Amino acid sequence: MSRGTNQKFKFTYLMQIMLEKTDDEHSLTMPRIMQELERYDVTAERKSIYADFQDMTDKFGIEIIKEQIGRETYYHVGSRKFELVEVKLLIDAIQSSKFITQTKSKELIKKIKSLVSEHQAKQLQRQIFINDRVKAMNESVYYNVDDIHAAINGNKKIRFKYYKWDISKKLVPRHNGDWFAVSPWALIWDDENYYMVAYDDLDHRIKHYRVDKMMHISVTEEARDGKEAFRNFDMATYSKATFGMYRGAKTKVKIQLANDMCGVFIDRFGKDISFRPVDADHSELAVDVNVSPQFFGWIFSLGKDVKVTGPADVVEQMRKSAEEFLENYR
Repeated sequence: MSRGTNQKFKFTYLMQIMLEKTDDEHSLTMPRIMQELERYDVTAERKSIYADFQDMTDKFGIEIIKEQIGRETYYHVGSRKFELVEVKLLIDAIQSSKFITQTKSKELIKKIKSLVSEHQAKQLQRQIFINDRVKAMNESVYYNVDDIHAAINGNKKIRFKYYKWDISKKLVPRHNGDWFAVSPWALIWDDENYYMVAYDDLDHRIKHYRVDKMMHISVTEEARDGKEAFRNFDMATYSKATFGMYRGAKTKVKIQLANDMCGVFIDRFGKDISFRPVDADHSELAVDVNVSPQFFGWIFSLGKDVKVTGPADVVEQMRKSAEEFLENYR
């Protein structure tokens, strides 16, 4: 048998063929495998292919399954780094994420589809069009996350310009285009948006910023501040207490609720919260929240079976907020 011109790439092409064209539902016979190799101008004997299959399993963790069906012997990849269901979950997460733009979503999904066989990739095509939701329009957000991580890992401050939407649907700079300089400490995923949590040197307090509204990010040579502020900082508690990531005074609020509404509060604040019985049908709990219009709106959305009972100043704020809301409909 004459040798092909790409003989030195035999193992690479063989691995590619098996990963792309076989899975638990699709197999290849040895003659078909040899034909596929010939398309790459590679010739091979059965014995050498068997040895390559063993190397794939031993050295790369790619298990090649041999199966006898009638008089034919078939071979397929039996295990992969990612199962098909895991790849589907990744694609769903990307597609439903608001902070990843449509362009980047398509690029990522195309790359992820290479983790499965070409037959399985066809099953993933439906995932790409699962919805037509609002996606981020700031293409740089994809790289902003990388810059922020670099600053955190390098213990450096960053500077950037912060933007907002105007009525013409254009991003315009906040604070007259002044530069923001802060010490980044973490990234939070909340309400389908990415936020950077940072220490503001001027105000000497922790703040957060929408990553998709940050532009022209650069990592400085200046070391971060805020180490003491973040020493015992609980990121999960911060996220749960901040509604819609709007700032507000952190306050321990008492809330009375009908017992059948308890699941709403467990979903929001976790299973560590404690319910105190008020009567046979109602309970009360105390939780730390950042009091803001968004918190009031959340309470309003739960209906008449939920009400804030303390402290008195928060109850008064809520009453005024309700009256101002009703004024729009008189």
